[in-house]
Formats: sequence, structure tokens, C-alpha cells
Amino acid sequence: MNRRLAPMIIHVMLLAVVMNHARSTTAQSKPVKTTVAYREVDGHPILADVYRPEGDDIRPVLVWIHGGALILGNREGIHREIRDLAERNRYALVSIDYRLAPETKLPELINDIEAAFAWLAGEGAKQFHLDADRIVVAGGSAGGYLTLVTGYRVRPRPKALVALYGYGDLTGDWYSTPSPHPRHNPRTITREEAAQQTDGAVISDARRRKGNGGAIYLYYRQNGIWPEEVSGFDRAAIAEQIAPFEPVRNVTADYPPTLLIHGTSDTDVPYEQSTMMAAQFEKRGVPFLLKPIKNGEHGFGGGDPQQIENAYQTMRAFIVRHLDAE
Repeated sequence: MNRRLAPMIIHVMLLAVVMNHARSTTAQSKPVKTTVAYREVDGHPILADVYRPEGDDIRPVLVWIHGGALILGNREGIHREIRDLAERNRYALVSIDYRLAPETKLPELINDIEAAFAWLAGEGAKQFHLDADRIVVAGGSAGGYLTLVTGYRVRPRPKALVALYGYGDLTGDWYSTPSPHPRHNPRTITREEAAQQTDGAVISDARRRKGNGGAIYLYYRQNGIWPEEVSGFDRAAIAEQIAPFEPVRNVTADYPPTLLIHGTSDTDVPYEQSTMMAAQFEKRGVPFLLKPIKNGEHGFGGGDPQQIENAYQTMRAFIVRHLDAE
């Protein structure tokens, strides 16, 4: 062997060994994903994806609830910041489906959320070695709404909540009158077009619908009929009937600490939805943080990148503080 080449060859071989070891270590550190049915209703399984580090040690739990106006979406739509935080800190991450509207109405949909947490505290905790006393719930948009619902309707009560551009009121003008915003009016949607996206069969994953449900949502927003179509309640009596499902009307002193992050220029879910929740938290003495994203649209588009990153830093610290506390 050429003596001049020998050191270079050895260096390359050692580098290859190091890189292979690094890839092996990274692969081993990736969480293991398991899909389970946390409940079955009339033969329809409702699924959750559980991601957790290998091993049998008991892990705290970060629960993600997807958005989509209760009409769209599925459990695979996990926010990148949530997924990365869970993996980096070796938390178990549980992302749940739930039956979707309009095929399933609001009371039954909320019952799925309650059932998911009952499963999490019981069989789920046993099967996946989870600490049911250390759960933080996070969600965006309608998932943010459902996150806020868990603050008073599920047991065990979560340690803390993170609502990204969520809402606590279901019958305000923003949802019960025709939307003037361009995002909801790219073109006029007819009732017939919206109806073509559902045959009435129960679904808990919008990918299973005839169309993703976008036309249904736009039709509801264009006509200001989302509350009654999703809830199943008659418009004349909806204010009283829907109240048990509105977080803004159900905050008590033992509600979990909550972080709210919301764009101030959101035309899908108004920023005022988070300020309304903040006012109730302040009134009841509930610890909370409200992080506005100035000029941020739904999902923070148009907001200052540094302000968004600062909000995410706050979110990461908030979650870690509550999940790492014994």
C-alpha cells in the first residue's frame, strides 16, 4: 500500500464507522409509532397514533388534537414544533382522531374526546407505559377549541393546555353570520356542491370523505350556519343547548394553566377569541399567558418571524415546565 495513501484511507474508514454509528444511534432514538383504536362506535374504530421512545420507562404525555373546523383533518397533521419537542425531550406523543361533523354532531364528537382521555388514563397508560398524571394538551384552530374543552370536560384533568389560534365561543357573529373574508369566498359554494362531499356515513378521518370537506366548510361560512350544522341544535334554541360545549362559558378556578398564541389579523378565527378566554382566566384566577402575533393571519402567516419564534420558545418552555414537574 502507498504509505502516503494509508493515513487517508484509515481516516476515511474511521469516518465511515463514526457516521454509521451516528446513523444507528439516531435511528434508535426515533420514537416508535403505534396506531390503536381507542374506542369503537357502532363498528367504526376511532384511531390514535402513539409515538414513544423505546423502553418500558413511564413517560409524560403530550397530546395533540388536530384542527379543521371539526369537519376536516386527521391525526397525522401534527404541528412540527410539537412533534420535535416530544422527540427531543423523549415525551410520549399521542395524536387522536375523532368523529367529524356534519356526519357526527358536536355532543357525540366531544364524547370521543372524553373517551380518548379515559382510554389514555386506563388501557392506554398500561399498554404504552404513560404517566396519566402528567399530560399536556395542545391543538390548533378547531384543535385549539377542543384543547380548551379538555380543560373542563376530561379526566384526568391535564396539567396544562396550549391553544394555537383556538376559540372558546361557538355562536358569536364570527361563526353565525356570513363571513365577509376572501378566504371563505373564493367562489360561491352551493348546498348541492357541499352535499356531494358526504353520503352521511360516519368518518373520523377527512381523507375517507368524498372530497376533503373543504366545500362543506366554505358553504357553512358563506351562509353563517356553521353552529347549527355542526352541533345539530336548532337555531332558535342553540345558545342554551350549546353552552356546555363552549369553553368561554365553563372556566372555573381549577381550570388548567393555559397558553394562548394567536395572530392579531386572523380572519378565520378572530384574535378576540383568545382575548375572551384570557378575560375568563383572569376573572377566575387561572394562570395563563397570551402571546399575540402582530399582523399574524390564521397559522401566523404575515406575522414577524422573530415574534413567532419567541412565541414558540415560550410554548416549548411552558410545556417542558409542566411535563417535567413531578
